Amino acid sequence: MPRPDIDLKTIFGAFFSPAALVLLLPGTVVAQEGGEVTFSRDITPILQRSCQQCHNPNGGAPMSLVTYDEVRPYASRMARRTGIRDRMGAMPPWYVEKDIGIQHFKNDPSLSDAEIATVAAWARNGAPEGNPADLPEPLEFPDDIGWKLGEPDLIVSTEEMLVEGTAPDWWGDITPTPTGLTEDRYVKSVEIREVNDVPRAGSERETVGARWVFHHMVWSTRVLDNPRAGASTWPVHEVGRNPDIFDPRAGRILRAGSSIVSSSTHLHSNGRDTRARLEIGFRFHPEDYEPEYRQAIFPFGNGSDIDIRSGEKDQELHAYVVLPQHTKLVTFEPHLHAPGARMCLEAIWGFNIETLSCVGYDHNWVRGYAFEDDYQPILPKGTILHITGFMDNTDDNPNVPDARNWQGSGNRSVANMFIDLGERLFLSDEQFVEEMAQRRERLNLGVNDHVVGCPLCMVIPGS
Repeated sequence: MPRPDIDLKTIFGAFFSPAALVLLLPGTVVAQEGGEVTFSRDITPILQRSCQQCHNPNGGAPMSLVTYDEVRPYASRMARRTGIRDRMGAMPPWYVEKDIGIQHFKNDPSLSDAEIATVAAWARNGAPEGNPADLPEPLEFPDDIGWKLGEPDLIVSTEEMLVEGTAPDWWGDITPTPTGLTEDRYVKSVEIREVNDVPRAGSERETVGARWVFHHMVWSTRVLDNPRAGASTWPVHEVGRNPDIFDPRAGRILRAGSSIVSSSTHLHSNGRDTRARLEIGFRFHPEDYEPEYRQAIFPFGNGSDIDIRSGEKDQELHAYVVLPQHTKLVTFEPHLHAPGARMCLEAIWGFNIETLSCVGYDHNWVRGYAFEDDYQPILPKGTILHITGFMDNTDDNPNVPDARNWQGSGNRSVANMFIDLGERLFLSDEQFVEEMAQRRERLNLGVNDHVVGCPLCMVIPGS
């Protein structure tokens, strides 16, 4: 099977470290021509694009990485964490493997091999500051944790919860929260943030759990006094999760008079008494908007055959589903628990087996990976989707509290789940043909071209 966008990491990985690649990669030519790699000229642009959205004085990360004095003590750690690339512990927390499958994603903050090599060279050479005149214009940060997608059209706040510093984990229902909406509206994106009283300096724990106490919330919206109005399901909120942007032709409806309801909210201690709530931000389509596509809801995972042995890594879990209709995959979202190390998604159609994506997994940072519009897999009815999970239940996995324990299915992080929570849309025959025709035109595809995830793109009706 062809492996698109193979990079220098793949070619030279067995012979060169990221630091050694600094002299080979074109992205570092400017630094080499101008002398040593410096913070002001070479490192700050990388931080602004991929790090400072969280690592700022008011962000969710445990330290700010804006000024030289703030960044310098973490130079070696930055080199180590960025060099991990696509496995748990990597920074930025984006785990798409770059040598297989689709390589076009929305809001991708990952570093190139050239950038990783630049950070390594800078740390290795003593982390010089350079000329402050070389600094780019500084970013402006909100006074609070902010909204990544901009100010929402509607913000709904859940009840405030108290989680004591020594309290055990808690699962349960939350009090339904009215949205206050007076007319039906279609939603184009939803973003959830935790608001709490943890000081901006964080706590002693340098993990995502240092600041947050909500691990996840499974939720929907319902008109409580009118069950016939139907419920709308929404992506699960999880710690470290990015916002969800829905396909522009498939907005989800938020009913007038509806309430936020949750039957499974998970709270955990961060080591200090914390009062916290979730704010849910909805952004709407125009009032006259009508969706064209229908959300595809079908289970894709395996909760009955999870059997993770103690003390072993590279254990595999498998799940399959046959697509009942033509389907467009909007996002890929692996959901495992503490032993989860990696998940791959592949499509089987006819005699063809094609890997769509492989990503690493870190239970501290649950991510949804949104394919760019012209690269979303468009799969015909009858395609078999297959996910493979790779589990590391050993002491080498820092997320596993005790690798001597066997793991089966369960809600707690010391038990396990194996699911792809990705967003999917069903297409009619006409929509399926239209989507492929648009892709051929926009990507200027020829008869011998191949697009990963679109097995029929080059089959033109009537030809």
